[in-house]
Order: sequence, then C-alpha cells, then structure tokens
Amino acid sequence: MNIVILNGSPAGKDSITLCTMLYIEKHFPEHSYEILNVGQQIKKMEKDPDSWMPVLRSADLIVFCYPIYTFLAPSQLHRFIELMKECGIDFSGRYATQVTTSKHFYDITAHRYISDNCADMKMKYIRGLSADMEDLLREQGQKEALDFFRYVLWNMEKGFSEPDPAPAGAFTPVPVGSAPEKAGITAPGKIIIVADYSHSEDHLLEDMCGYLKNILPCEAEIINIEDFPFAGGCLGCFRCASDGKCVYKDGFDSYLREHIQTADGLVYAYTIKDHSMGYRFKIFDDRQFCNGHRTVTMGRPVAYLVDGPLDSEENLRVLMESRAQVGGNTLAGIATNQRDPAGEIRQLAETLRYDISEDYQPPKNFYGVGGLKIFRDLIWQMQGLMREDHRFYKKHGFYDFPQKRRGTMMAMYLVGGMMRSKKLSRKLGNRMSEGMMMPYSKVLGKKAGRKK
Repeated sequence: MNIVILNGSPAGKDSITLCTMLYIEKHFPEHSYEILNVGQQIKKMEKDPDSWMPVLRSADLIVFCYPIYTFLAPSQLHRFIELMKECGIDFSGRYATQVTTSKHFYDITAHRYISDNCADMKMKYIRGLSADMEDLLREQGQKEALDFFRYVLWNMEKGFSEPDPAPAGAFTPVPVGSAPEKAGITAPGKIIIVADYSHSEDHLLEDMCGYLKNILPCEAEIINIEDFPFAGGCLGCFRCASDGKCVYKDGFDSYLREHIQTADGLVYAYTIKDHSMGYRFKIFDDRQFCNGHRTVTMGRPVAYLVDGPLDSEENLRVLMESRAQVGGNTLAGIATNQRDPAGEIRQLAETLRYDISEDYQPPKNFYGVGGLKIFRDLIWQMQGLMREDHRFYKKHGFYDFPQKRRGTMMAMYLVGGMMRSKKLSRKLGNRMSEGMMMPYSKVLGKKAGRKK
C-alpha cells in the first residue's frame, strides 16, 4: 500500500509530529511511505505542482500530519489543501486520516477542519490520532500510535470510514445594501476591523465592513490584511518565546502590538473558505503567536463579520466563540450575510458600544476555563523558556492550582469523614445543604450595588 504523509509542520524533517509517523513506518515496513513536506515547502509547491501531484495520484492512504496551531492546522497546510482542491486530481474513494500533536488545546476543531475538507474531496476519512507532544516518549504513547495505525488498516480492510457530514444547504448571500452616512463620533473608544478580502466575491465582505464602520458611533478603521507584506506563515520556531520578537523581519509583530492591539474593540472579517477563514487570515492568526500564550487583548470585546453559510459550519462557530473565551474577550456578536446582514450588523455595532462603555465582561464558560487551564499547566512547566508568558500568567492570577487551596481540601476531608459516619450523617440531616447555602444567604442579604 502506498502511504503519502502530508507533513504540515514548518519544521519539515525536524517535526515532532512527523516522528509519530516515522515510528509507525518502522513497525509497519510492509507498506511504502512518501513524505511531502508541505509545511516547509509550500511556496515551492505553489510554483511547481509537478513536484507533488504524481505522488498524490499514487496514494492509497493520505495522512495529514501536523502540529495544531491556534485551533486549526498551520496556515501552510491550509494553503496546500487549497492546492489539492484546485489541482484536478480525483480524490474520491481515497482513504485519509490525520495525526496531530498538541497539548490537546482544541484538537477537536483542528480534526474537524481536516475531516470536513476530506468530505469535500469525497475521500474515505478514518478518525485520526490526537497525541500529546511527549506521548511518543512514553511506552503508552508508543502503544497508542501503533494501535491507531492497526485501526486504520482494519478500517481499510473492511471498507469502513466515518459517515459523511450532512451536505450544506444552498446558500445565496444577502447583500447588506448601501451604507448610511458615517455617524457622528458620540461614543468613546476606537474599533479596528481586521479584514481579509482575498476570497470576497462581488465585494460582499467589503460592503459589510464599510456598513459597520459607518454606523459605529466611535472611531473605526478597516485594515485589509491582504495588503500586509507577510514574509511567510508562523514557523513554530519558538524564538519569540523569550523576548516576543518574531524571526521574520517584515514588521508584523510591531504592527500588531503598536497598532491593531491598541484598539478598544476588534472585529474580524473574512469569507468562509474550505471550512475555515482562508489561508491569508490563518497566516495573520498564526503569526500572532509572537505574543506567546498571553491574552494581550483580555477584557476587550471582539466581534465577527462572516461572508458565507455559517449555519452550515458548526465547527467554525465553535472556534470563534472559543477564541473569545480563551482570550478573555467578550464576544459582542457574529453578523453574517445569510438573512438580514444590515440588521445583524446594527445589533453588533450597538453591542460593541455597550460592551466598551459599560466594560461588560461575562464569566468564562467551558471553552475558556478548560482552554486556559491547559496553558496554565504548560506555562508553569516551561516558565524558564516562556518568561514573558510566565510573568503575564503570574500577574493575572492564572496559576489557580487546586493544590494550593489546602484549607478547602482539609475541610472536605473533615466533611467526608462525617458523612461516612451513619450516626453523624443522621444527625446532620439537611444541615449539609443549609451549610452550603450560608455564604449565599449572606450575599443575598446585602443590598445590590454596582461597582463604579
């Protein structure tokens, strides 16, 4: 069997993720393997399709192999998937799976992104392997890698694959209409709209951005990232970990910090492309790693303008909410051009104004709490390397390890011992619930007030 490994890591042969596939190759030598370093050589592959098209034509199994970058695959792999869809090869009936490494930070959205695109190409997708970066160094992780590949081979032998997702309904964009005259500046703050027009047809996204800019009651600016001279996508080299400076000299890190991230509110605008925000917007996303794992816009509202059938893209909606949650941002809204873009944009604008003027910051849900705790543990272990991240996490009290709450732990030991005693348990009766309610009764007894 011919197995083609699409190595989406910008590190090429030095990819930790690739090591998992090399380990599999070592233990299943009866198959032939070919590696395409798409993450490292994407610019060459754009110019020379003959360097990879014959390899893909011969594949019985295609393995998408990549480290997870900001909720999804690296931008370089985004671009290669675009090339796969444009190249004219019929992938229908070919088997595909994926192998990723991460700290399990939104591996679900990354895997769904790949499986959705495999469905577009009518490939037979087999559920992939999501491994921790250090799993292959442990006996259990090695076993899991080999068990995974045996599972893939078993599925192929049986002719099994994951069911295709339900096809998206027909989408006809609703134009937003002409923008009203620019409203006067009546509210404080500045909002920056970061847009990618590279996939916008008939200027639909441009019109949405212009409409929002004109009805915002505060200062607003549109930045088209298509105009920014990116030298390339994030390399995952970690050279920015200690001082925050990107290895690229295109000035993006300075522009990001000194201009974009000084806004009081941010709006991200894009056209849906291949179940994501498109290659160029993903470069913008990945390159923000020059800020490390620091939620530098924490406390500021964010919103989205989306050109495309978002109702059919559940994974993308989860990604947008999760990004806001992990970043400590209030999600002011998502406006699309599916039904009533003018109405949705007006509501979004008013919500942005309210969130900024009232400093509205709701508590995090699972998306934010769970994601932040993964990085809390990571940064604590790697504080010697990620010094700026460590300072930021320490300053903002992110190191909320449960082991530190020794008083609570001792109290629970005491209560647990009492509850195990049948005699004491009968005496306590409903007092356990009453005791739990006492702190809340004190709060409810206070006059409601608002902190100014």
